[in-house]
Amino acid sequence: MRKWLDHFVYPIELEWWMFMLAGMLGFAITGVTISYQAIKAAKANPVDSLRDE
Repeated sequence: MRKWLDHFVYPIELEWWMFMLAGMLGFAITGVTISYQAIKAAKANPVDSLRDE
């Protein structure tokens, strides 16, 4: 991949920490989203859900 990137006008260096940062950011966003949905579901009144069915 490094040889392919060297042919561009503005070559960049890819480091291991860039991939680690992207993975950790993805996990953080996933964790926040799942936590938010879980808390929202836990606070909901189950009677309201049953009334709609």
